[in-house]
Amino acid sequence: MKQQKGVVAAGHRLTAAAAAEILEDGGNAFDAALAALCMSFVAEAVFASPGGGGFIMAREGSREAISLYDGFADSPRKRRPESEVDFFAIEADFGPAKQEFHIGLGSSATPGIVPGLFALHQDLCRLPMRRLVEPAMRAAREGFPLSQFQAYLFTVIAPILMASDGTRRIFAPEGRLLQAGDTFRNPGLAETLEWLAEDGARLFVDGDIGEAIVAQSASLGGYLTGEDLRAYRVERRTPLLWRHRGAVVALNPAPAASGPLIAYGLGLLAALHKDASAPGAVDLTLAMRATNEARATHGEALAGLLGDGVLANEMRNAARHPAMTRGTTHISVIDAAGNAVSASLSNGEGNGHIVGAHGFMLNNMLGEEDLAPEGLGTWRQGVRLSSMMAPTIILEADGSITALGTGGSNRIRTAILQVAVNVLDRGMSLADAVDAPRIHVEKGGTVSFEPGLPEPERSALFALAPEAHAWPELNLFFGGVHAARRHAKGGLEGAGDPRRRGQAIVV
Repeated sequence: MKQQKGVVAAGHRLTAAAAAEILEDGGNAFDAALAALCMSFVAEAVFASPGGGGFIMAREGSREAISLYDGFADSPRKRRPESEVDFFAIEADFGPAKQEFHIGLGSSATPGIVPGLFALHQDLCRLPMRRLVEPAMRAAREGFPLSQFQAYLFTVIAPILMASDGTRRIFAPEGRLLQAGDTFRNPGLAETLEWLAEDGARLFVDGDIGEAIVAQSASLGGYLTGEDLRAYRVERRTPLLWRHRGAVVALNPAPAASGPLIAYGLGLLAALHKDASAPGAVDLTLAMRATNEARATHGEALAGLLGDGVLANEMRNAARHPAMTRGTTHISVIDAAGNAVSASLSNGEGNGHIVGAHGFMLNNMLGEEDLAPEGLGTWRQGVRLSSMMAPTIILEADGSITALGTGGSNRIRTAILQVAVNVLDRGMSLADAVDAPRIHVEKGGTVSFEPGLPEPERSALFALAPEAHAWPELNLFFGGVHAARRHAKGGLEGAGDPRRRGQAIVV
Protein backbone atom coordinates (compact mmCIF):
# COMPACT_ATOMS: atom_id res chain seq x y z
CA MET A 1 0.00 0.00 0.00
CA LYS A 2 1.44 3.37 -1.02
CA GLN A 3 1.91 5.99 1.66
CA GLN A 4 -0.83 8.61 1.73
CA LYS A 5 0.30 12.12 0.83
CA GLY A 6 -2.67 14.15 1.94
CA VAL A 7 -6.41 14.77 1.88
CA VAL A 8 -8.51 17.60 0.47
CA ALA A 9 -12.19 18.52 0.72
CA ALA A 10 -13.74 21.29 -1.38
CA GLY A 11 -16.90 22.53 -3.05
CA HIS A 12 -16.24 21.23 -6.58
CA ARG A 13 -14.57 18.15 -8.02
CA LEU A 14 -12.11 20.31 -9.99
CA THR A 15 -11.18 22.33 -6.91
CA ALA A 16 -10.42 19.16 -4.99
CA ALA A 17 -8.62 17.63 -8.00
CA ALA A 18 -6.31 20.66 -8.32
CA ALA A 19 -5.14 20.20 -4.73
CA ALA A 20 -4.76 16.43 -5.23
CA GLU A 21 -2.63 17.00 -8.36
CA ILE A 22 -0.25 19.23 -6.44
CA LEU A 23 0.01 16.79 -3.53
CA GLU A 24 0.88 14.03 -6.03
CA ASP A 25 3.55 16.30 -7.48
CA GLY A 26 5.29 16.70 -4.13
CA GLY A 27 3.65 19.86 -2.92
CA ASN A 28 2.72 20.38 0.72
CA ALA A 29 -0.73 21.27 2.08
CA PHE A 30 -0.09 24.98 1.53
CA ASP A 31 0.82 24.44 -2.13
CA ALA A 32 -2.25 22.26 -2.60
CA ALA A 33 -4.57 24.78 -0.95
CA LEU A 34 -3.23 27.61 -3.10
CA ALA A 35 -3.83 25.59 -6.28
CA ALA A 36 -7.36 24.77 -5.09
CA LEU A 37 -8.09 28.42 -4.30
CA CYS A 38 -7.06 29.41 -7.83
CA MET A 39 -9.22 26.64 -9.26
CA SER A 40 -12.21 27.84 -7.24
CA PHE A 41 -12.04 31.14 -9.19
CA VAL A 42 -12.68 29.07 -12.32
CA ALA A 43 -14.95 26.24 -11.20
CA GLU A 44 -16.91 28.04 -8.46
CA ALA A 45 -17.29 31.42 -10.10
CA VAL A 46 -20.54 32.26 -8.29
CA PHE A 47 -18.76 32.21 -4.92
CA ALA A 48 -15.08 32.85 -5.65
CA SER A 49 -13.05 35.37 -7.65
CA PRO A 50 -9.69 37.15 -7.66
CA GLY A 51 -11.84 40.22 -6.98
CA GLY A 52 -13.00 38.99 -3.57
CA GLY A 53 -11.57 38.33 -0.14
CA GLY A 54 -10.92 35.48 2.23
CA PHE A 55 -9.16 33.91 5.17
CA ILE A 56 -6.48 31.21 5.22
CA MET A 57 -5.77 29.42 8.49
CA ALA A 58 -2.47 27.55 8.26
CA ARG A 59 -1.00 25.05 10.70
CA GLU A 60 2.69 24.19 10.28
CA GLY A 61 3.23 20.59 11.32
CA SER A 62 6.95 21.00 11.96
CA ARG A 63 6.51 23.92 14.37
CA GLU A 64 2.97 23.13 15.54
CA ALA A 65 2.17 26.81 14.93
CA ILE A 66 -1.13 28.17 13.61
CA SER A 67 -1.50 31.48 11.76
CA LEU A 68 -4.51 33.24 10.26
CA TYR A 69 -3.97 35.15 7.00
CA ASP A 70 -6.68 37.80 6.81
CA GLY A 71 -7.08 38.65 3.13
CA PHE A 72 -10.61 39.93 3.50
CA ALA A 73 -11.90 43.14 1.94
CA ASP A 74 -11.45 46.74 3.12
CA SER A 75 -14.10 49.40 2.70
CA PRO A 76 -12.95 52.12 0.25
CA ARG A 77 -11.04 55.05 1.68
CA LYS A 78 -13.10 57.79 0.02
CA ARG A 79 -16.74 58.21 -0.91
CA ARG A 80 -18.10 59.95 -3.97
CA PRO A 81 -21.45 61.71 -4.47
CA GLU A 82 -24.37 59.28 -4.45
CA SER A 83 -25.55 60.59 -7.82
CA GLU A 84 -22.31 59.33 -9.42
CA VAL A 85 -22.44 55.81 -7.94
CA ASP A 86 -23.46 52.67 -9.84
CA PHE A 87 -25.45 50.79 -7.18
CA PHE A 88 -28.77 49.06 -7.66
CA ALA A 89 -30.88 46.17 -6.37
CA ILE A 90 -31.50 42.82 -8.04
CA GLU A 91 -33.61 39.89 -6.89
CA ALA A 92 -32.04 36.46 -6.52
CA ASP A 93 -34.49 33.60 -7.00
CA PHE A 94 -33.97 30.63 -4.68
CA GLY A 95 -37.26 29.02 -5.74
CA PRO A 96 -39.15 28.91 -2.43
CA ALA A 97 -37.88 32.40 -1.56
CA LYS A 98 -36.37 35.49 -3.16
CA GLN A 99 -33.64 37.72 -1.73
CA GLU A 100 -32.59 41.24 -2.66
CA PHE A 101 -28.90 41.92 -3.35
CA HIS A 102 -27.21 45.14 -4.45
CA ILE A 103 -24.69 45.19 -7.29
CA GLY A 104 -22.89 47.69 -9.55
CA LEU A 105 -19.42 49.22 -9.31
CA GLY A 106 -20.50 51.06 -6.17
CA SER A 107 -20.98 47.72 -4.36
CA SER A 108 -17.28 46.74 -4.55
CA ALA A 109 -14.89 46.86 -1.61
CA THR A 110 -11.10 46.64 -1.93
CA PRO A 111 -10.26 43.00 -2.81
CA GLY A 112 -7.72 41.11 -0.69
CA ILE A 113 -7.61 37.46 -1.74
CA VAL A 114 -4.77 37.88 -4.27
CA PRO A 115 -2.40 39.51 -1.74
CA GLY A 116 -3.47 36.78 0.69
CA LEU A 117 -2.45 34.04 -1.74
CA PHE A 118 0.98 35.56 -2.24
CA ALA A 119 1.51 36.04 1.50
CA LEU A 120 0.83 32.31 2.00
CA HIS A 121 3.10 31.43 -0.93
CA GLN A 122 5.95 33.54 0.39
CA ASP A 123 5.76 32.11 3.90
CA LEU A 124 4.90 28.44 3.54
CA CYS A 125 4.72 27.09 -0.02
CA ARG A 126 7.30 24.85 -1.65
CA LEU A 127 6.46 24.88 -5.38
CA PRO A 128 6.66 27.89 -7.74
CA MET A 129 3.49 29.88 -8.34
CA ARG A 130 3.59 28.99 -12.02
CA ARG A 131 3.07 25.32 -11.15
CA LEU A 132 0.30 26.08 -8.67
CA VAL A 133 -1.86 28.00 -11.15
CA GLU A 134 -1.48 25.37 -13.91
CA PRO A 135 -4.58 23.28 -13.06
CA ALA A 136 -6.81 26.37 -12.98
CA MET A 137 -5.30 27.82 -16.18
CA ARG A 138 -5.84 24.51 -17.95
CA ALA A 139 -9.48 24.24 -16.86
CA ALA A 140 -10.25 27.85 -17.80
CA ARG A 141 -8.70 27.49 -21.28
CA GLU A 142 -9.88 24.01 -22.20
CA GLY A 143 -13.27 24.25 -20.53
CA PHE A 144 -15.23 21.67 -18.56
CA PRO A 145 -18.86 20.52 -18.29
CA LEU A 146 -20.86 22.78 -16.01
CA SER A 147 -22.13 20.80 -13.02
CA GLN A 148 -25.80 20.66 -12.15
CA PHE A 149 -25.21 22.49 -8.86
CA GLN A 150 -23.21 25.32 -10.45
CA ALA A 151 -25.83 25.63 -13.20
CA TYR A 152 -28.49 25.95 -10.49
CA LEU A 153 -26.48 28.72 -8.83
CA PHE A 154 -26.32 30.51 -12.19
CA THR A 155 -30.12 30.60 -12.27
CA VAL A 156 -30.29 31.92 -8.69
CA ILE A 157 -28.19 35.00 -9.51
CA ALA A 158 -29.18 35.27 -13.18
CA PRO A 159 -29.73 39.07 -12.96
CA ILE A 160 -26.06 39.48 -11.97
CA LEU A 161 -24.69 37.15 -14.64
CA MET A 162 -26.81 38.88 -17.31
CA ALA A 163 -26.15 42.42 -16.07
CA SER A 164 -23.53 43.47 -18.65
CA ASP A 165 -21.98 42.51 -21.97
CA GLY A 166 -18.90 41.23 -20.15
CA THR A 167 -20.76 38.86 -17.85
CA ARG A 168 -22.98 37.61 -20.68
CA ARG A 169 -19.94 36.73 -22.82
CA ILE A 170 -18.74 34.37 -20.07
CA PHE A 171 -21.92 33.03 -18.50
CA ALA A 172 -24.36 33.27 -21.43
CA PRO A 173 -22.23 33.20 -24.60
CA GLU A 174 -25.16 32.16 -26.82
CA GLY A 175 -27.69 34.53 -25.30
CA ARG A 176 -28.92 32.19 -22.55
CA LEU A 177 -27.30 31.15 -19.32
CA LEU A 178 -25.13 28.06 -19.63
CA GLN A 179 -26.88 24.93 -18.40
CA ALA A 180 -25.72 21.71 -16.77
CA GLY A 181 -23.50 19.79 -19.18
CA ASP A 182 -22.62 22.86 -21.28
CA THR A 183 -18.91 23.60 -21.62
CA PHE A 184 -17.80 26.49 -19.42
CA ARG A 185 -14.68 28.35 -20.55
CA ASN A 186 -13.01 31.51 -19.32
CA PRO A 187 -9.86 32.28 -21.36
CA GLY A 188 -9.63 35.79 -19.92
CA LEU A 189 -9.28 34.38 -16.42
CA ALA A 190 -6.69 31.86 -17.64
CA GLU A 191 -4.59 34.77 -18.91
CA THR A 192 -5.06 36.62 -15.61
CA LEU A 193 -3.76 33.61 -13.67
CA GLU A 194 -0.79 33.31 -16.01
CA TRP A 195 0.06 36.98 -15.49
CA LEU A 196 -0.29 36.58 -11.74
CA ALA A 197 2.29 33.79 -11.73
CA GLU A 198 4.69 36.05 -13.63
CA ASP A 199 4.08 39.44 -12.01
CA GLY A 200 2.92 38.61 -8.50
CA ALA A 201 0.43 40.55 -6.40
CA ARG A 202 1.58 43.89 -7.85
CA LEU A 203 -0.45 43.01 -10.96
CA PHE A 204 -3.54 43.93 -8.91
CA VAL A 205 -1.98 47.15 -7.59
CA ASP A 206 -0.01 49.06 -10.22
CA GLY A 207 -0.04 46.45 -13.01
CA ASP A 208 -2.50 46.12 -15.88
CA ILE A 209 -5.29 44.68 -13.77
CA GLY A 210 -4.94 47.23 -10.99
CA GLU A 211 -5.11 49.98 -13.60
CA ALA A 212 -8.19 48.35 -15.15
CA ILE A 213 -9.93 48.17 -11.75
CA VAL A 214 -9.26 51.86 -11.08
CA ALA A 215 -10.26 52.99 -14.57
CA GLN A 216 -13.50 50.99 -14.53
CA SER A 217 -14.38 52.30 -11.09
CA ALA A 218 -13.73 55.90 -12.05
CA SER A 219 -15.70 55.78 -15.29
CA LEU A 220 -18.62 53.54 -14.29
CA GLY A 221 -19.47 54.69 -10.78
CA GLY A 222 -17.30 52.83 -8.28
CA TYR A 223 -15.37 53.95 -5.22
CA LEU A 224 -12.05 52.14 -5.67
CA THR A 225 -8.94 54.15 -6.42
CA GLY A 226 -5.25 53.44 -6.78
CA GLU A 227 -4.84 54.58 -3.18
CA ASP A 228 -7.17 51.78 -2.01
CA LEU A 229 -5.16 49.14 -3.86
CA ARG A 230 -1.78 50.48 -2.71
CA ALA A 231 -2.84 50.77 0.93
CA TYR A 232 -4.22 47.24 1.25
CA ARG A 233 -2.33 44.94 3.63
CA VAL A 234 -2.77 41.26 4.46
CA GLU A 235 -3.05 40.91 8.23
CA ARG A 236 -1.36 37.92 9.87
CA ARG A 237 -3.43 37.29 12.98
CA THR A 238 -3.21 34.93 15.94
CA PRO A 239 -6.26 32.64 15.91
CA LEU A 240 -8.69 32.61 18.80
CA LEU A 241 -7.82 29.39 20.65
CA TRP A 242 -10.68 27.76 22.56
CA ARG A 243 -10.53 24.54 24.58
CA HIS A 244 -13.39 22.06 24.28
CA ARG A 245 -13.44 18.46 25.50
CA GLY A 246 -9.66 18.39 25.75
CA ALA A 247 -9.12 19.73 22.21
CA VAL A 248 -7.84 23.11 21.07
CA VAL A 249 -10.21 24.71 18.55
CA ALA A 250 -8.46 27.41 16.49
CA LEU A 251 -11.03 29.97 15.29
CA ASN A 252 -11.14 33.10 13.13
CA PRO A 253 -10.48 36.04 15.53
CA ALA A 254 -11.87 39.57 15.50
CA PRO A 255 -12.54 41.59 13.43
CA ALA A 256 -14.36 38.46 12.19
CA ALA A 257 -17.43 37.73 14.32
CA SER A 258 -17.53 33.99 13.64
CA GLY A 259 -14.78 32.77 15.96
CA PRO A 260 -15.99 34.45 19.15
CA LEU A 261 -19.58 33.33 18.48
CA ILE A 262 -18.58 29.69 17.87
CA ALA A 263 -16.44 29.73 21.02
CA TYR A 264 -19.37 31.14 22.98
CA GLY A 265 -21.64 28.36 21.71
CA LEU A 266 -19.08 25.70 22.66
CA GLY A 267 -18.69 27.27 26.09
CA LEU A 268 -22.43 27.25 26.73
CA LEU A 269 -22.75 23.61 25.66
CA ALA A 270 -19.86 22.59 27.91
CA ALA A 271 -21.53 24.41 30.83
CA LEU A 272 -24.81 22.60 30.14
CA HIS A 273 -23.03 19.22 30.00
CA LYS A 274 -20.31 19.23 32.63
CA ASP A 275 -20.60 15.45 32.72
CA ALA A 276 -19.22 15.41 29.13
CA SER A 277 -22.44 13.90 27.74
CA ALA A 278 -23.29 14.95 24.18
CA PRO A 279 -25.74 17.84 23.73
CA GLY A 280 -29.08 17.21 22.03
CA ALA A 281 -31.24 19.30 19.72
CA VAL A 282 -32.78 21.34 22.56
CA ASP A 283 -29.34 22.13 24.02
CA LEU A 284 -28.08 23.28 20.60
CA THR A 285 -31.17 25.44 20.10
CA LEU A 286 -30.77 27.08 23.49
CA ALA A 287 -27.07 27.71 22.85
CA MET A 288 -27.83 29.26 19.46
CA ARG A 289 -30.51 31.51 20.96
CA ALA A 290 -28.14 32.66 23.69
CA THR A 291 -25.38 33.28 21.15
CA ASN A 292 -27.72 35.44 19.07
CA GLU A 293 -28.49 37.48 22.19
CA ALA A 294 -24.80 37.83 22.94
CA ARG A 295 -24.13 39.04 19.42
CA ALA A 296 -26.93 41.60 19.67
CA THR A 297 -25.36 43.08 22.81
CA HIS A 298 -21.91 43.29 21.14
CA GLY A 299 -20.29 41.03 23.67
CA GLU A 300 -21.63 42.36 26.98
CA ALA A 301 -23.26 38.98 27.63
CA LEU A 302 -19.90 37.30 27.05
CA ALA A 303 -18.10 39.11 29.84
CA GLY A 304 -18.92 36.60 32.55
CA LEU A 305 -18.08 33.47 30.58
CA LEU A 306 -14.34 33.97 30.94
CA GLY A 307 -12.75 35.68 33.90
CA ASP A 308 -10.40 37.70 31.73
CA GLY A 309 -13.13 38.82 29.30
CA VAL A 310 -11.41 37.43 26.19
CA LEU A 311 -14.64 36.72 24.28
CA ALA A 312 -16.24 40.01 25.26
CA ASN A 313 -13.22 41.89 23.92
CA GLU A 314 -13.27 39.86 20.71
CA MET A 315 -16.96 40.63 20.17
CA ARG A 316 -16.56 44.33 20.88
CA ASN A 317 -13.70 44.46 18.38
CA ALA A 318 -15.80 42.66 15.74
CA ALA A 319 -18.72 45.03 16.34
CA ARG A 320 -16.52 48.00 15.36
CA HIS A 321 -16.16 46.60 11.83
CA PRO A 322 -19.00 46.54 9.28
CA ALA A 323 -20.18 42.99 8.62
CA MET A 324 -20.41 40.97 5.36
CA THR A 325 -21.89 37.47 5.49
CA ARG A 326 -22.76 36.13 2.03
CA GLY A 327 -21.51 34.03 -0.88
CA THR A 328 -18.79 31.76 0.49
CA THR A 329 -16.95 28.57 -0.45
CA HIS A 330 -14.34 26.60 1.49
CA ILE A 331 -11.28 24.36 1.03
CA SER A 332 -9.62 22.10 3.63
CA VAL A 333 -6.27 20.33 3.10
CA ILE A 334 -4.03 18.27 5.37
CA ASP A 335 -0.81 16.55 4.28
CA ALA A 336 1.05 13.56 5.70
CA ALA A 337 3.44 15.81 7.63
CA GLY A 338 0.58 17.35 9.60
CA ASN A 339 0.51 20.65 7.74
CA ALA A 340 -3.11 21.80 7.61
CA VAL A 341 -5.01 24.54 5.77
CA SER A 342 -8.56 25.76 6.26
CA ALA A 343 -9.40 28.46 3.70
CA SER A 344 -12.69 30.30 3.19
CA LEU A 345 -13.25 32.86 0.45
CA SER A 346 -16.05 34.96 -0.94
CA ASN A 347 -16.93 37.30 -3.78
CA GLY A 348 -20.36 38.08 -2.38
CA GLU A 349 -22.24 37.33 -5.58
CA GLY A 350 -20.19 39.64 -7.84
CA ASN A 351 -20.92 43.22 -8.92
CA GLY A 352 -22.23 42.47 -12.43
CA HIS A 353 -19.21 43.84 -14.35
CA ILE A 354 -16.16 41.97 -15.68
CA VAL A 355 -12.89 43.82 -15.08
CA GLY A 356 -11.67 44.63 -18.59
CA ALA A 357 -11.18 41.39 -20.51
CA HIS A 358 -9.66 39.69 -17.47
CA GLY A 359 -12.42 37.16 -16.81
CA PHE A 360 -13.60 38.03 -13.29
CA MET A 361 -15.96 40.30 -11.40
CA LEU A 362 -15.11 42.37 -8.38
CA ASN A 363 -17.10 41.63 -5.23
CA ASN A 364 -20.36 43.27 -4.19
CA MET A 365 -19.56 43.29 -0.47
CA LEU A 366 -20.74 46.88 0.00
CA GLY A 367 -24.17 45.67 -1.12
CA GLU A 368 -24.83 44.09 2.28
CA GLU A 369 -27.58 45.99 4.10
CA ASP A 370 -25.88 45.58 7.49
CA LEU A 371 -22.86 47.50 6.19
CA ALA A 372 -24.84 50.69 5.66
CA PRO A 373 -28.06 50.57 7.72
CA GLU A 374 -28.58 54.30 7.20
CA GLY A 375 -28.34 54.06 3.41
CA LEU A 376 -25.91 54.01 0.50
CA GLY A 377 -22.44 55.29 1.33
CA THR A 378 -22.83 55.36 5.12
CA TRP A 379 -20.28 52.57 5.70
CA ARG A 380 -17.11 53.43 7.60
CA GLN A 381 -14.23 54.33 5.29
CA GLY A 382 -10.93 52.48 5.03
CA VAL A 383 -11.54 49.64 7.52
CA ARG A 384 -11.35 45.86 7.28
CA LEU A 385 -14.83 44.39 6.93
CA SER A 386 -16.00 41.91 9.52
CA SER A 387 -17.03 38.46 8.31
CA MET A 388 -18.93 35.38 9.40
CA MET A 389 -16.47 33.12 7.54
CA ALA A 390 -15.07 30.55 9.92
CA PRO A 391 -12.02 28.60 8.77
CA THR A 392 -11.28 26.31 11.72
CA ILE A 393 -8.58 23.84 12.77
CA ILE A 394 -9.12 21.40 15.66
CA LEU A 395 -6.16 19.84 17.49
CA GLU A 396 -7.17 16.90 19.68
CA ALA A 397 -5.22 15.71 22.66
CA ASP A 398 -4.24 12.45 20.95
CA GLY A 399 -2.63 14.32 18.04
CA SER A 400 -5.52 14.14 15.56
CA ILE A 401 -5.98 17.24 13.35
CA THR A 402 -9.18 18.38 11.65
CA ALA A 403 -9.52 21.29 9.21
CA LEU A 404 -13.02 22.48 8.41
CA GLY A 405 -15.06 25.42 7.21
CA THR A 406 -18.24 26.20 5.32
CA GLY A 407 -20.26 28.56 3.20
CA GLY A 408 -23.76 29.51 4.27
CA SER A 409 -24.00 33.18 5.21
CA ASN A 410 -25.16 33.56 8.83
CA ARG A 411 -25.56 29.76 9.06
CA ILE A 412 -21.77 29.38 8.96
CA ARG A 413 -21.22 29.58 12.70
CA THR A 414 -24.03 27.16 13.56
CA ALA A 415 -22.81 24.63 10.97
CA ILE A 416 -19.24 24.72 12.33
CA LEU A 417 -20.51 24.51 15.91
CA GLN A 418 -22.50 21.36 15.15
CA VAL A 419 -19.80 19.56 13.17
CA ALA A 420 -17.28 20.33 15.95
CA VAL A 421 -19.72 18.90 18.51
CA ASN A 422 -20.27 15.82 16.33
CA VAL A 423 -16.51 15.19 16.19
CA LEU A 424 -15.52 16.12 19.74
CA ASP A 425 -18.60 15.34 21.86
CA ARG A 426 -20.15 12.50 19.86
CA GLY A 427 -17.01 10.86 18.44
CA MET A 428 -18.44 10.59 14.91
CA SER A 429 -16.45 9.83 11.79
CA LEU A 430 -15.86 12.91 9.65
CA ALA A 431 -18.41 11.90 7.00
CA ASP A 432 -21.07 11.20 9.63
CA ALA A 433 -20.27 14.47 11.42
CA VAL A 434 -20.78 16.44 8.20
CA ASP A 435 -23.85 14.53 7.00
CA ALA A 436 -25.73 14.63 10.32
CA PRO A 437 -28.91 16.75 10.40
CA ARG A 438 -28.45 20.39 11.43
CA ILE A 439 -30.40 23.02 13.31
CA HIS A 440 -30.26 26.78 12.85
CA VAL A 441 -31.77 29.61 14.88
CA GLU A 442 -32.13 32.97 13.13
CA LYS A 443 -31.51 36.17 15.10
CA GLY A 444 -35.28 36.76 15.08
CA GLY A 445 -35.75 33.44 16.85
CA THR A 446 -36.97 31.26 13.96
CA VAL A 447 -35.81 27.65 14.41
CA SER A 448 -35.15 25.50 11.33
CA PHE A 449 -33.98 21.90 11.28
CA GLU A 450 -33.23 19.12 8.82
CA PRO A 451 -34.77 15.63 8.77
CA GLY A 452 -33.10 12.80 10.64
CA LEU A 453 -33.33 13.90 14.26
CA PRO A 454 -34.32 11.06 16.60
CA GLU A 455 -38.05 11.27 17.39
CA PRO A 456 -37.58 12.14 21.11
CA GLU A 457 -35.31 15.05 20.15
CA ARG A 458 -37.69 16.19 17.43
CA SER A 459 -40.62 16.18 19.87
CA ALA A 460 -38.60 18.04 22.51
CA LEU A 461 -37.59 20.62 19.91
CA PHE A 462 -41.24 21.28 18.95
CA ALA A 463 -42.11 21.55 22.64
CA LEU A 464 -39.44 24.25 23.01
CA ALA A 465 -40.22 25.98 19.70
CA PRO A 466 -43.70 25.06 18.37
CA GLU A 467 -43.16 27.27 15.31
CA ALA A 468 -39.98 25.38 14.31
CA HIS A 469 -39.66 24.80 10.57
CA ALA A 470 -38.93 21.18 9.56
CA TRP A 471 -37.12 21.02 6.22
CA PRO A 472 -37.99 18.02 4.00
CA GLU A 473 -34.36 17.17 3.13
CA LEU A 474 -30.77 18.25 3.68
CA ASN A 475 -30.38 21.70 2.14
CA LEU A 476 -27.61 24.15 1.20
CA PHE A 477 -29.36 26.65 3.49
CA PHE A 478 -27.59 24.88 6.36
CA GLY A 479 -24.12 25.41 4.87
CA GLY A 480 -21.58 23.24 3.12
CA VAL A 481 -18.92 21.98 5.53
CA HIS A 482 -15.88 20.60 3.71
CA ALA A 483 -13.54 18.90 6.18
CA ALA A 484 -10.23 17.03 6.22
CA ARG A 485 -8.77 14.98 9.06
CA ARG A 486 -5.45 13.36 9.94
CA HIS A 487 -5.68 10.82 12.73
CA ALA A 488 -3.09 10.50 15.45
CA LYS A 489 -1.58 7.41 13.79
CA GLY A 490 -1.46 9.09 10.38
CA GLY A 491 -4.60 7.87 8.63
CA LEU A 492 -6.46 10.43 6.53
CA GLU A 493 -10.15 11.02 5.85
CA GLY A 494 -12.13 13.76 4.12
CA ALA A 495 -15.76 14.79 3.77
CA GLY A 496 -17.35 17.05 1.18
CA ASP A 497 -20.77 18.29 2.24
CA PRO A 498 -23.55 16.76 0.10
CA ARG A 499 -25.63 19.91 0.68
CA ARG A 500 -23.28 21.77 -1.69
CA ARG A 501 -22.05 18.83 -3.76
CA GLY A 502 -18.71 18.82 -1.96
CA GLN A 503 -15.88 16.45 -2.94
CA ALA A 504 -13.12 14.85 -0.88
CA ILE A 505 -10.01 13.13 -2.22
CA VAL A 506 -7.34 11.17 -0.33
CA VAL A 507 -4.04 11.07 -2.25
